[in-house]
Amino acid sequence: MSVFVPAAELRERIHSGKNQAVIAALWEPEEGKAWSTFQSEHIPTAMFCDPPMTLAGMPGRRAGRNPMPTVDILLKAARSWGVEKRHPTYIYDTGNGVFAARAWWMLRWLGVEDVHIVDGGWAAWDKAGFETVAGPGNVAVFADIEPNPGALPTATIDEVKEFTGLLIDARGANRYSGRRELLDLKAGHIPQAVNLPVYDLFDGETQQVKEVDYIRERFSRIGVTQNTAPAGAVAYSGSGNHSALLLAAMEHAGLPVVTHFIGGWSQWAGDRANPVATDL
Repeated sequence: MSVFVPAAELRERIHSGKNQAVIAALWEPEEGKAWSTFQSEHIPTAMFCDPPMTLAGMPGRRAGRNPMPTVDILLKAARSWGVEKRHPTYIYDTGNGVFAARAWWMLRWLGVEDVHIVDGGWAAWDKAGFETVAGPGNVAVFADIEPNPGALPTATIDEVKEFTGLLIDARGANRYSGRRELLDLKAGHIPQAVNLPVYDLFDGETQQVKEVDYIRERFSRIGVTQNTAPAGAVAYSGSGNHSALLLAAMEHAGLPVVTHFIGGWSQWAGDRANPVATDL
């Protein structure tokens, strides 16, 4: 099944009374704003996900801006959202898809397989004129899932330091080249990394995923095809969000989902001893 699904598919499931978990992965820079946004309007049956609290651990120079959360925190959150092995899970956000993708990757890493991202997120639902509801959402009913932490591969910073294979940087070209950096301590990229900006794979206006053939062709330029991927290939971004979106697009296109260096550039740049490459 596709990773990215149209908003109409989720609406049809909700209207037909089918069982699924719906997660609103919302983030706002102002504290408490995301919860207020959710309460004012959200997709029916959706449960609120606070990405900094449930999809990331404690930030720091050594670990990066959005390190992995503990298994206990993620599992407790997944159960509270109603995620179950026997029912699909649908995730959306109100931005450009990175927080929905972060939640998608985290659940897949936890061992949940039937997980989907609403293509175009909240904007697609709203543009279609589909029904919305207000309030705090459904009463949380803890669901029983069978966790399998580590179901998707990850790489530590020490492993990346020793890595000599294909390293994919999912950030925009300006950050990769070292021309612009507003978030992390250094500008540039990990030596040997190749740049595939994740937003090349999405429509800039609708934030919807591009055609599968285009995604496959774009990855073929760096040696990744449906049947082959360089051994142990690794993807990273600033702190695991944009790279999660890249991995979601790969699975959507039927490509092998490569290893995730979730600490990303924020963790790499946090150590002054690590080498930095630029295109300047």
